[in-house]
Amino acid sequence: MGSKARLRSGAATPDKPTHLPLAELADRQHGVVSIGQLLDPLGYSRSAVGRAAEAGRLHRIHRGVYAVGHTNLSPKGRCLAAVLACGRGSLLSHHSAAWLWGISRRSPAPVHVTSPSPRGAREPIKLHRSEILIADDLDEIDNIPVTAVPRTALDLAAMSRSHQLMRLLERAEELQLFDLTHFERLLRRAGGHHGVGPLRRALRIYRPAPFNRSGLERRFYELVLKAGLPRPATCFVEAGYELDVYWPAERFAVELDTYETHGTHEAFEGDRRRQEDLKLAGIEMVRVTGHRLDREPGQVIDRVARLLEQRRQQQANTPVPPPP
Repeated sequence: MGSKARLRSGAATPDKPTHLPLAELADRQHGVVSIGQLLDPLGYSRSAVGRAAEAGRLHRIHRGVYAVGHTNLSPKGRCLAAVLACGRGSLLSHHSAAWLWGISRRSPAPVHVTSPSPRGAREPIKLHRSEILIADDLDEIDNIPVTAVPRTALDLAAMSRSHQLMRLLERAEELQLFDLTHFERLLRRAGGHHGVGPLRRALRIYRPAPFNRSGLERRFYELVLKAGLPRPATCFVEAGYELDVYWPAERFAVELDTYETHGTHEAFEGDRRRQEDLKLAGIEMVRVTGHRLDREPGQVIDRVARLLEQRRQQQANTPVPPPP
């Protein structure tokens, strides 16, 4: 039964206000209201609030926060109740905010709230304090004040494993909630926040590629020779495709990628067809990105060397059929 059906309207006085505005507000706020809202603008007196609680029209959820008509609140109702309990300027944050944004499937409970001003404990609410919240950090979803996506990621970066943080950013990008300029702007003013370092590292893959196409090819070729690997061919045409780096004897190729390479869906699909065609022609191919070569050049070349040696051993044991 909805909150409107449980409330009856009557002549409005401070001690006996009409309940219809309360029901309408509760419907907009997932079934919860604060004591401040009851007093103003709804016009209840404190004694009227007490009588409504005694009559079962209001149910205390947190200090100063009530459920209207029943206590069977939705997760969003629980989230908003926690925000209201923490006072003016408070925001749903951390895992709870990530859940509300849809960038995490983790349950919003226990509810995390960030407040700009010092307050006492609000168990079972997980209360955080921040003095650097500005308008850029504030957003709202379904009438619930919530930290913006960059601030949510910053808070979680301080308490998450790197792969969890990367998945969160990936999900934000999928939902078109990711804007690198907003993240960068937050990092510049975040000071000593514990999430700054992890978030900055996680964002490296979203920054412009460290190499343009020709620079990436030159850098990779130099590292190959420095490691003492056999000199490969470059821009070699095989099976109808031009290969970036290729060892013809081993029929082993390395494709050098930058994000811009896949700027369209057609390019993305074409790359998959290309790899399949090369596989059918007996050519093994791996991909190396500019970001990865920049971050871990030694590991990249070591893996290429091991794969090249593995390819040699396979050929020694199983003759590779000629290309069609």
